[in-house]
Amino acid sequence: MADFGEIVEKLYSRWLEIVREPTESGQLARQVIFFIPVPLPVLALVALIVGGSWSASGWMILLSGSVAVAALLLAIVVQPTPLPEGLSAEASVRRSLHRFRQITSLRIALALTPVAIGAGASIAGGGMLPLLVALLMAWPQLVLAAPLFFTITRARRAMEAWGTKAYLWAALAQPAPVEWPIATELAARYRAWQAQRAATEGRQSQPAAAAAEGEDGDDDLAEHSATATDASGRTTAADSSDNGPVAGLPERLAVPSSEPRPEPGQLIPGFELPAVSVTARRVLRSGGALRRKARQARAGNRRPKTRR
Repeated sequence: MADFGEIVEKLYSRWLEIVREPTESGQLARQVIFFIPVPLPVLALVALIVGGSWSASGWMILLSGSVAVAALLLAIVVQPTPLPEGLSAEASVRRSLHRFRQITSLRIALALTPVAIGAGASIAGGGMLPLLVALLMAWPQLVLAAPLFFTITRARRAMEAWGTKAYLWAALAQPAPVEWPIATELAARYRAWQAQRAATEGRQSQPAAAAAEGEDGDDDLAEHSATATDASGRTTAADSSDNGPVAGLPERLAVPSSEPRPEPGQLIPGFELPAVSVTARRVLRSGGALRRKARQARAGNRRPKTRR
């Protein structure tokens, strides 16, 4: 019993190592492992449809079993076609890898075909026996599709049937990204959708942030204007009134327009103006006689015109 546990542990560690390998062989192994649990949801769905019944008509069981056996024999017999003669080492590596990928995909399809036929036969026959027979033949086909030692060896010998050396082991050892069928693509699309959504939200939040900054700037400008007005001695209030102080002058000189202009002696102590009599002089206006004299004088100064 201990030996069986060790064998299982070694197989598990080996499969885990193969799955984690960033090579072409690991990529094909991940592809096969992804499709191994696919029949289980089909089995659960068919059990719900038929109501858990096991019995079915005999010809439905025969149909499902014959398709499963034919697919298993085809997966065992079919091998990659031989490589053409005269290929270089680089071309042989590329073609060997391409043909082994094709045969792996074909074996996966051959394994899933009996599952679909068995599900249809179980639903039509009203029992789960046709699907169970198909599953017993389908899972071994998935194991044959995995890149194991005997599978790779048989494929390499089939490719070298015409004498051209197939560098299949070197091709399977080439580096490859660690990807899973369907799951990696869905995860990449989900990440792209998240990035697009974050970018859209960022573009929508930029106008709101700019508007908030503009409102803050207007508030700061209003507060600054109010502070400047208070510091200048209520200049704005004075400008709005007709009798207020004059804008742009010191407080001691800015007086209302209705008050008389102050003299220098009132503003500067000790400054006195000399007493000057300010008498309004009467402007004499010339009468009609004076105007006539002026015209006669201008007329006497004119020279007579000479005649020719």
